Amino acid sequence: MHHQEFEPPEELRGTIQNFWHTSIDFDDIPTTGFEVLPDGYTEIIFLFGNACSIAQQDELQPLTSPFLMGLLGKPVLLHGTGRLEVLGIKCFPWTVFDLLRIPPGNDGVRLFKHPIVGLQPSLAKHVEAGQIVEALDELKRYFLNDRKHPATNNMILKAGTAMSEAKGSLPVSRVAEAAHATVRTLERKFKQAAGYTVKDLSGLMRFEEVRNHLWFHPDASLAGLAQELGYADQAHLSKEFKRYSGTTPAAFARKAKDRKWTISQNFVAFVQD
Repeated sequence: MHHQEFEPPEELRGTIQNFWHTSIDFDDIPTTGFEVLPDGYTEIIFLFGNACSIAQQDELQPLTSPFLMGLLGKPVLLHGTGRLEVLGIKCFPWTVFDLLRIPPGNDGVRLFKHPIVGLQPSLAKHVEAGQIVEALDELKRYFLNDRKHPATNNMILKAGTAMSEAKGSLPVSRVAEAAHATVRTLERKFKQAAGYTVKDLSGLMRFEEVRNHLWFHPDASLAGLAQELGYADQAHLSKEFKRYSGTTPAAFARKAKDRKWTISQNFVAFVQD
């Protein structure tokens, strides 16, 4: 697997975390599929090449391009054959629905109709020619030129920034304080914007932070991580980690040591088992 990430233009940095490209060869992946782990972002994903499906409730659902990979409560598996090229726009979950001007939702994988679908043919030509930078530049221009959409509520932006900076470790009351809002108002507005509560997203952010740390430092103290990230104790961390990953922190760390997974410097959401 080959993965690259690209910074967004300055004008988009409050909305988009990054743009990325990944090449996946399903012929090199076990028959169980290509695992996608949860994280704290929502991604707009374009697919090129062979068909791809996702395992949903013991059934394979064909994926159309583009689609939204929303916040996941557990790992999901992608299935396909041959080579698949993927372009992604990693967005903050509190801005992505305003960006696309579509109703918020809490479905993990979302197929949707949108004018952005019109980019698929020209993006495909770039990808087929190996012009990845040019394809991503076209995506950047699309969002730069489509900036007449309503801005995300300032209170929500402040809350999202506070959560990101604290890596999900702030209690809801502290997030509300940073956003200059009451807890009740913030939770209502945040769910309207992101489809999830502050507590939901904070849990995913903390899981992502533990996951990343254990990948790079598999011998790290779980008790220390629990204290650093605001878990009640190590048992609480382990329970939440297993909830989102399907495995224990110790088992994850052992796999990290064995280097059985392919990963980028910034820990790609797609992780090969």
